This record gives sequence, C-alpha cells and structure tokens, in this order.
Amino acid sequence: MDSAQADAYLRRLGAERPASPTLDVLRELQLRHLVSVPFENLSIHLGEDIVLEENRLFDKVVGARRGGFCYELNGVFGALLTALDFDVTLLAARVYGDEERLGIPYDHLALRVRTGDGGDWLVDVGFGAHSHCPLAIGQRREQEDPGGTFRIVEAGPDAAGARGGGVDGDSGAGDLDVVRDGSRRYRLELRPRVLGDFVAGAWWHSTSPESHFTKSLVCSRVTEDGGRITLGGRSLTVTAPGGEREVRELGADREVLSAYRERFGVEVSVVPTVRKPDGGC
Repeated sequence: MDSAQADAYLRRLGAERPASPTLDVLRELQLRHLVSVPFENLSIHLGEDIVLEENRLFDKVVGARRGGFCYELNGVFGALLTALDFDVTLLAARVYGDEERLGIPYDHLALRVRTGDGGDWLVDVGFGAHSHCPLAIGQRREQEDPGGTFRIVEAGPDAAGARGGGVDGDSGAGDLDVVRDGSRRYRLELRPRVLGDFVAGAWWHSTSPESHFTKSLVCSRVTEDGGRITLGGRSLTVTAPGGEREVRELGADREVLSAYRERFGVEVSVVPTVRKPDGGC
C-alpha cells in the first residue's frame, strides 16, 4: 500500500496520519475501523467476486466504502498498518462452533501487530462482535474490554475430544485459544501466513452450504457509544453498551436500502437476499 492509498484509508476511518506506530495509535485505528467499516457478507449474496488481493480489497473497502468479512477486513487493515510502520503478521485461526468443535483450516484471519513501543498485540477487525481494543498476546490473565472479558490461553484438547492441531495438521504446539466471556472463540496459530494462503478458506465460506455466511445476511458495526448495530436481512438490531437490545423489522425495500446507506454507509442498488450456494435464489 503506497502513501496515497494509506492517506485515503485514514480518511475513510476519520484518522490523521500518526507520527509513530505506538499502542495508542493502534488502539485508535482499531476502534475507528470497527465504527467506520462494517463487518458484512453482502458480496456473497450479491454475486460479487471476493478477491484476496491487496489492491482489490483497497478498492472495495476504501474506494467503494464497503465492508467485508475477516479475510478482507483484516487483510487490508494489515496492509494499512504495515504502511504506517507497524510490524504486522497475518495469522490463521480455526473458529469454535457447536459443541466447541473447531472449524476448517484457514477458517479465520487475524493480525499479530508489534508496536514501536514494544508491545505484541492481537488485532482483529473482522470477527463481528469481538474486542474493541488490541489484546496483549503474551498476557494470560483476563483482559477487560468494552466488547467483553477476554483471555488468551495455551491451547489444549478441544471439548469434542479432537486435538486442535495447526492448520496443516501438525500437533498445534504453541497454538492459543482466544476466550470471550468464558467461551472459546477461536484457536490461533502463531505461524506467519500470507494473504494468498486464505483463498481456499474464503472460497469455502462463500460457497459451501455448510458455511454460516451462505445461510444468512449480516451487516454490523460498533456504534459511536460502544454498542453495536446489525442489519440481518430485514431485521435491524441496535444493542446498547449495557446489552439492552432493540429489534425492528424493516418493510419496504427503500427502508432496507436506506438503513444500509444511513446506518452503515453502504450503497447497494438492490436489497440483498440469501442466495443458495449453487447461485440460485
């Protein structure tokens, strides 16, 4: 990502170019990203290609002012942080599902970011409801965050009885479990990856009938007061910082399109509807 692209990205976030890559800057950028750029899977249901190439992701998130899911959001945010002199490593993770079973290899992309003032942080702007601030990777105590209480712990046998090996089927030595409010969210492998490693995972999540992304629509972001707003199909949910929820069903197409535009800054010409994985309706 060149300097002009980085400046355009910062304008998208409403942030100034930082003087140095410090933890305070990283915190601000992560929170501004969560507020400004929605987590959304609309491309899957609009028939749009998902291309894990830096310039294509930049054009989508910055040029078209859209959001995306983990591979897209963390992929392009990692490129921005690198352009701002942070030390960024792409990491693969497997997400815990029902009965705490681990998902597919390359199920999720997260970032390990080292700051100029010596910190080592887990940064994730692509997991939907997650931490609002970077999490200290080396800390094993609870970490309080507006998004919940988090712990990063050494990985062990998963609850389903399978050993949670690394994404290439190794023993998983050194893997970490990310826990939110007492529930394991994903298993993180510390081996460095590149964006192209996640192409198969992105393809599976955007085409498989077993993927939750092909079964439903979501567009969600953190609100300025630290709550969350989510449009799932035609259901608009506003969650206050304290957890109180207000749900409203939207009716006419124009109301749905207006919600995408006014609540998320997303311009779409038609109301997305869930598509069958084979491309049907």
